[in-house]
This record gives sequence, structure tokens and C-alpha cells, in this order.
Amino acid sequence: MGKNIVDKIIASHRINGEDGGNIDIRIDQTLTQDSTGTMVYLQLEALGIKRVKTKLSVAYIDHNTLQTGFENADDHRFIQSAASRYGIYFSRPGNGICHQVHLERFGRPGWTLLGSDSHTPTNGALGMLAIGAGGMDVAAAMAGGCYTIKRPKVCNIRLNGKLEFPASAKDVILKILRIMSVKGGVGKIIEYSGPGVRSLTVPERATIANMGAELGATTSIFPSDEITRRFLISQGRGEHWVELEADEDAEYDETIEIDLDKIEPMVARPHSPDNVVEVRKLGKVKLDQVAIGSCTNSSYSDLMKVAAILRGKKIHPDVSLVISPGSRQVLNMLANNGALADMISAGARILECACGPCIGMGQAPPTNGVSLRTFNRNFKGRCGTSSGRVYLAGPEVAAVSAIEGYITDPTGKVPEIYINAPAIMDVDDSMIIPPADEGNKVEIVRGPNIKPFPLNKPLGGKLEGEAVLKVGDNITTDHIMPSDAKLLPLRSNIPALSVHCFEAVDGDFSRRCREKGGGFIIAGANYGQGSSREHAALVPLYLGVKGVAAKSFARIHRANLINNGILPLVFENEKDYEALEMGDVLIAENIRNAVALADTVEMHVKNKDRNIRLRLELSDRERNILLCGGLLNYWRRKLD
Repeated sequence: MGKNIVDKIIASHRINGEDGGNIDIRIDQTLTQDSTGTMVYLQLEALGIKRVKTKLSVAYIDHNTLQTGFENADDHRFIQSAASRYGIYFSRPGNGICHQVHLERFGRPGWTLLGSDSHTPTNGALGMLAIGAGGMDVAAAMAGGCYTIKRPKVCNIRLNGKLEFPASAKDVILKILRIMSVKGGVGKIIEYSGPGVRSLTVPERATIANMGAELGATTSIFPSDEITRRFLISQGRGEHWVELEADEDAEYDETIEIDLDKIEPMVARPHSPDNVVEVRKLGKVKLDQVAIGSCTNSSYSDLMKVAAILRGKKIHPDVSLVISPGSRQVLNMLANNGALADMISAGARILECACGPCIGMGQAPPTNGVSLRTFNRNFKGRCGTSSGRVYLAGPEVAAVSAIEGYITDPTGKVPEIYINAPAIMDVDDSMIIPPADEGNKVEIVRGPNIKPFPLNKPLGGKLEGEAVLKVGDNITTDHIMPSDAKLLPLRSNIPALSVHCFEAVDGDFSRRCREKGGGFIIAGANYGQGSSREHAALVPLYLGVKGVAAKSFARIHRANLINNGILPLVFENEKDYEALEMGDVLIAENIRNAVALADTVEMHVKNKDRNIRLRLELSDRERNILLCGGLLNYWRRKLD
């Protein structure tokens, strides 16, 4: 039996045998960004290591770049000094979005990458096993620890044919989201194959791999082939190429066939990336804003297409068009070849090379405004305007729509556009700062906004508390811990950030937790989908949350709960979810013994005098982490 690409990389990086279906793998590279980075480096410091053990680690500044006060600038100084001390490369503000820059400058076929950002799978476009994780997992990997994944199912998406203009890679992943949904990839790795792969450039593959995160997938991966080799040569890194493809007789857990030549321009409607329809079927939707860029569609080829559509045109007077290039390399090349001037002449506002509007860092639409974005998420309120309605589409749709003033199918509106990227790109790594040779001589700089992260205690014998919140299905990490221009500067200050936990869902949640001394959260299916943000677990921990009882969990958030010593409990009978109410008092006797040895735990609902059963779907390693009170305590004990 032949091997698929996933099995080949896992086999070459596997450290030991399986533990309850979990596999420990060696991590070659890590990346962090500034919204998660301060916590990662505080955790790395707490582990007491002198130098990272990975082959390469990079700290990017791309999220908290709007410096309206001292907080973000202080965080940047802290991260830069910590990176220099511990042996980590530092990508300065303005150098670009972590996923785009890493794709250009560092990603390597056949290697593993762990990043404290959910869109780390972007680098699967190069044939990397690139996985998004919580910051504590990334810190442990840098300290020399393994990363543990549940043995994934491998879903093969076989691409046939070739895209016909104006369909784009964004339309491919939107089509897949419509087929699989935002829950369809949970517990799976998506591996792409088929003759259609050969027609896709690395930036197009990156768009598809990037939004595999919206499927809930562990990661997505493409073969490393001649297309990959040419991309790496264009970046001056041809020596990093290795061929990596699935064997002809490779087996998969499931296969989905996609005919690229039947794909047409698509759009995701509010407020979910899988709420997808063909643009021609959407109807006339008037626009207030168009935003082009983010880590999904900000490559050189994407923005060259946008420039070609805008050339000689003017954007609609009722539309604000903003464009954020993915990297300084891309911005420099657009400036040098005149494409940037075409965008500016059309009326576009050029933003810095950063995440910006994608994470709610500026450019919020007006009240009840409609925004069309080439981004990857359109969760309610994520744009910074609670009444805003965000649609997702590819750059061709976005550029034509900015001119027309409403969401428009570009078919027949513009002539065919084909972009041939230069054989050699303009490479300039002057804004990537290598670490100090003697890290022990570097003083770490801390501003007053950087507070210690909350640390849990070893699990006791009994848990008791009220149900302090009850929520439904598909609660995102944006719901749990909002991320916008107001709150991002507080990412290093958990006490200040805690006031805003769940504020879009229940404005009294934080106050109630403080009054009750924490308690339990009751949740529906796919709890914690979306961003990898560790703060969605750190802040509830700070507020005293002891456990979350849910129908099911999103992968990264479940890991973050365990890493912080918060119990992820799964309803054995979903009728118990329906019966529970806020204010119910839950008691788990002998919880330590249950976590150590059992597959279920019985909880007593004190005020209703009834019992409910919840599953403990834990590996031996996860049991030990929870018993220790979290991953940091676990690794400190192991390293000692």
C-alpha cells in the first residue's frame, strides 16, 4: 500500500508510538505573530530554556500595528528583545503578514511548521505540514518538546481540469466550503491531488490551503512539484526544493472530486464562510466598502490582477476601497512596475503590509454597512462594526465590484487577465533581524502593559460551580474573546482584557464570573471555531472557568482549554444540554480520579437534584496535562 503526502511527512517526523490515537511529531519551524507572541515568549521564559531547539523560528509583527497608544509599541519591543535572546528571527512591522512572508522566505517542502495563528496551513501550499496551534503548544515546541496531534483522517480533494477566467483559487475553496461546511474538516487533513493541481501556482495553492482553516481542518497540503520548485527559485531558495508527491496507490479516508473548469465566481454571504452562492445568483447587493488583501489574497499575482482591472477606471463614489499588500516584497514590486499607481489613480487607499481590517484593526464599515472582502472570515462583528455585513470573494470579484458599486460577477465585464510572475522576485530581507549570537547578553524589554499570564493549579479532588453562561452552536473565538482595534493592545494584559470576555454575547459574563468565582460554560456544537487565539482560554481561566461542557469542540480551542487546565467535557446525551440552564450548580466529585482513569464523569446538578454524564475524550498525555493544571506545569515538570 502506497503512502500519501501526509503519511510520508508524519513518518519522517514521528517521535514515538501512538497514545490513544495521538501521535507525537518533531517540529522543524515555528512562527508567532504579535497578537499571540507576547504570551508565547512569556511562556517560553517560564520554561527556563536558554535557546530555542527548532531549526528555525520567526517572530512576526503584523497584527497589532495600529499604534494609538504605547501598548502595541511596547509589545513589539518586548518581542524583538525576546526573539534576539532566545534565537528567533524577528520580522519588523511593515515587512508583511506572517503567512505570506513565511511562504516567500522560509517555508520548505517536507518540513513541519507550527504557528500560533490558525492560518499557518497557508504554507501547506509548499508541501509543508503546517499546523496552527495555541501559543503554549508553540512555546513547548520551541523548547524542544514535540507537538501532539490526533491521528487525522486524510481527505483527498482531487482537482480536475483548469480554472477558466474569471474564476480564481478563492472560488475553489469557497466551493469546497459549500460542500463540506465549517465543521466538515474537523479531525481531518486535506490533501490535494489530481491533474488540476499542475495548473495552480503556489500563491493560488496558498489561498486554498489558507482557508482550509475555515473547514475546521487540522491543515491542508499540496504536492511539492515543478511549480513549487520554480516558486522557490524565484525567491532565491531553489536549494530548499525537494519533490514530494503521494504514491500512485496511496490510500485516503475519503475523496472529493472537483472539476476546476466548472468553477465560477462565488461569494460567501454573512455571517459564515460556508454560506456560499454563485455571484450571479446573489442579486443586487449595494456596497459601502471593498477590502482587498489579508493573508488569503494579497500575493503579487492577486494584486496585479486587481491593478489590471482598476487601470484607467475609478471606483464607485459610494465605495471605499482599501488594499493591503501581503508583504513588503509585493509592495515594492507593485511600486516599481507602476501597478501601485494604477490602484491609487483609481481611488484605492493603500494600507500597510499587515493584517489590518481582516482582524478588525481599523477600516470598520459604517453602521449597517456592507463590506466585500477578499479575506477568510466574515463572522458577525469581526469587522469592528456589530451591524456590519461582510461578504467574502476573490480579488477579481472585489475589484470589479468596487467599480460598479454593488457585488458584481466579473464574467464578461473585463477581458481575460493572465499574470506571469517574474522568474526572479525582488528579494530584500533587510527587515528580518537575526537573533544575537550571545543571547544571554540581551536584556528583555518589558512595558507596563505586559502582565504575567494566568497559571492554573494542579487539579483537585472536587469541582463545583455555577453554569455562568449557556451558548449555542458554532461559537467562535471572536465571540469568546473579541479582537478589534480597541482590544488588541490589551493582548498582553489579561486582567484588563478579561472585562471584555464574551461581551458580544452577554455583557454581564465577566462581572458574573467575578461574583461567582468562575464556574462552567455550557455550549453547543463546534465550540471555539475560528482563530487560534489562546486568549479565548487564558481569559476564562483568569475569570475562574473550571470546565466547558459542549456537544463538540473545535480542534485548536479544545487543545487550548486543556493546555490551560480547563476541562473539555462532551455531553453523552444532548438532551442534558437542552435541560441545563444558567445558574444551575454543577458538582463533580472525585474529578481527579475521573480525569486520571475514566472515560466519563458524572456531574450532579445540585439545584435540580439530577445527574448528567459527560465524556472525557482524553489521551494519556492530555490526562497528565490536566492533572498538572496545564501544559506549562506539565513541561516544567518534564524539563526538570
